[in-house]
Amino acid sequence: MKKTIFPFISILLASACLIGCGGVERKASAKLDIAKQAYAQGDYARAKAELDSIKTLYPKAFDTRREGNRLERRVELAVQRLQMARLDSLLASAQNRLEQLKPAYAFEKDEEYQQTGTYLHPSQVVERNLHRSFLRFQVDEQGKVSMTSIYCGRTSIHHTSVKVSAPDGTFAQTPASPDSYETTDLGEHIEKADYKLGQDGGVIEFIALNPDKSLRVDFMGDRTYTTQLTKADKQAAGAILKLAEVLDSIAQVKHDMEECRLKIGFLEERIKRDSLETLNK
Repeated sequence: MKKTIFPFISILLASACLIGCGGVERKASAKLDIAKQAYAQGDYARAKAELDSIKTLYPKAFDTRREGNRLERRVELAVQRLQMARLDSLLASAQNRLEQLKPAYAFEKDEEYQQTGTYLHPSQVVERNLHRSFLRFQVDEQGKVSMTSIYCGRTSIHHTSVKVSAPDGTFAQTPASPDSYETTDLGEHIEKADYKLGQDGGVIEFIALNPDKSLRVDFMGDRTYTTQLTKADKQAAGAILKLAEVLDSIAQVKHDMEECRLKIGFLEERIKRDSLETLNK
């Protein structure tokens, strides 16, 4: 009798295991059916939630999970295609806004030496500012804003930073510029120093936020040269930041679109492999 009991128990355990596994697969399959229905209806959030619940609740439902993974890729592809359509619309809107703004700015680009052009306020183009010490603001086609401090005088001051002050005592000051240049032209000393937005000590935004105040600018080096910002220069700072918002949004949307294209390409290729694997079974 003892010899027959153990095989019998083993058979019972195996049968219980098969029944249990079958039950898990049935429950997982029921959730997969819900996910399929949600996908067909375009409810991708619900489809994702159901597929995630299969992984959490039925980790050993291997067959259903494999099928769920295939469906998950189709769901994600649909989501990415919707995202691409949304980005297309955002890009068109931003580019339309740019076209409306562009006539109010001067555009400079040396086709031989520059890959990216620069927008300036018309009052700050070079030919209108010869022999003048001032702050020039510009933004490139990628939306990157910078400021150039330009000093012109009879003697050099070797300036590397600037400080802008308001009558109430508030001020902003740049750190020392890592990019400066000096030359002379017919006895006139010309010095330039560049500062990127975010690395300018808040000077650009300070000027843009105080267009109606009398602002003093100190060119600081071995000696200090002081002058007043003109109304046009103060307006230029605000105008450049306004244009930069649009250009930056265009650059960001294009970056997001490229990421979206890569994801779509990967998913389409993977789904093709899924189809081939199914046919070869």
